[in-house]
Amino acid sequence: MVSKTQERDTLILLHTNDLHSHFEQMGRIAAFIAAEKAQGKPVCTLDVGDHMDRMAIETEGSLGAANVDILNRSGYNAVTIGNNEGLTFTPERLGEVYASLKCPVVCGNVRMGDGSLPEWLHETAVVETGGFKVGILGLTAPFSDFYRLLGVEVSDPFAGLQDRVNEMRGQADIVVLLSHLGLASDERIAAMTEGIDLILGGHTHHLLPEPAVIGGTVVCAAGKFGRHIGRIVIERDPLSGLCSVREAGLVELADTAPSDAAIDHAIARHHEEAAERLRSVAAVSECELPVDYEQESQLGNLLAQSVRNFAGGEFSLVNSGQVLGPLPPGEITEGMLHALCPSPINPCVVTLRGSDILHSLEQSLLPEYTGKKLTGFGFRGERLGGLCADGLTIRYDPEAPPHSRIIEARTSDRTIEPDGEYRVGTLDMFTFGAGYESLSRGTDKSFMLPEFLRDLLRLELGRPGAVEEAFVLRWTEA
Repeated sequence: MVSKTQERDTLILLHTNDLHSHFEQMGRIAAFIAAEKAQGKPVCTLDVGDHMDRMAIETEGSLGAANVDILNRSGYNAVTIGNNEGLTFTPERLGEVYASLKCPVVCGNVRMGDGSLPEWLHETAVVETGGFKVGILGLTAPFSDFYRLLGVEVSDPFAGLQDRVNEMRGQADIVVLLSHLGLASDERIAAMTEGIDLILGGHTHHLLPEPAVIGGTVVCAAGKFGRHIGRIVIERDPLSGLCSVREAGLVELADTAPSDAAIDHAIARHHEEAAERLRSVAAVSECELPVDYEQESQLGNLLAQSVRNFAGGEFSLVNSGQVLGPLPPGEITEGMLHALCPSPINPCVVTLRGSDILHSLEQSLLPEYTGKKLTGFGFRGERLGGLCADGLTIRYDPEAPPHSRIIEARTSDRTIEPDGEYRVGTLDMFTFGAGYESLSRGTDKSFMLPEFLRDLLRLELGRPGAVEEAFVLRWTEA
């Protein structure tokens, strides 16, 4: 029998990542955390970013305050930020919403444009619980060009990491990295950096039922949307006092898993309050504007107009899948615009070769593109949809063989020639190679934040004559 002096102290470490405002899972997560704490062992609970997603009405209507409230109520000990927090909210708004967060936000590669650390952010943190000191580091994906437009600098996540780990080793029993970088980066860090006990990963939504052990580092991740929660047992040797990972794995939180009634009640209240805020009238539509995902439609045209009028360019190209249904006549509320166009996607202007433009227009006539299922890159639609244009007219032959149907595409001034170059208003999503891949080959990219497509639609609906223009055909059969 082991005496009490020989018993090994244990710490239960729980982790989530990429919840993306799936509030329906948050009550189950809170119930699991509470059940673990009821066992009497110390518990440390961490989140690896993208907890917020403005597709959810609770997040949109509260600008993230609902998420922070649930983090507080659930008992998290530290979090880091993902691109959904960092790029869909201004740093000023993050400062306001995180002011009420009861745990530190930790990230080591984010600074303001002047080099200072935002008031709401910690470069490192030490969480003390049950006699354990848990050293927390954090890193987020370096979408530097986008962050810079918000006055934020996000640096190379690998630079200086070893120095921060060395410093943390002298302060903590165990060193944990919250990495919103993706699995490939997590593996690279584990191989090149000494002294990190645990890397808890996110961003690429990878699910690791069994942790990866690289050198002396254990790499874990819990997938997405709160369907799983990570559970790790940390053990302290009674003689040496050193801590190590005894076991690590995942617990599935199925629909039948217990849910915390108080958390569910709070979420329901946040939903009601957000819905009330989003009832304000944003615009008025003179008539119904339908959307069609396989051919030209008035709402698709209006969306293309909104991008061109806001971002500029000789013409614009957007995909109809960005809108999830028709725009009804009459008063349009903020909530209706949010439901219609929930994706956190921003406009941009790029220079494209004519050959890439023509290739994408040919693809837009193919059902494998208009019906393509697409996830990630900010896209929250159900299918890609066809290309909608403004400032560009396209003549095509639907009976011609695929990739040979475009007869002519031209602006008001010139025909699109394969070797020509054109300044095009479009979507940041395309620059990542999502959807119409040839549109990612643009150069001289100018991104525009923080406005989303629904903001552009609101502006366009307020422009006199915009609805009438949406009925003018851009695509004509020869």
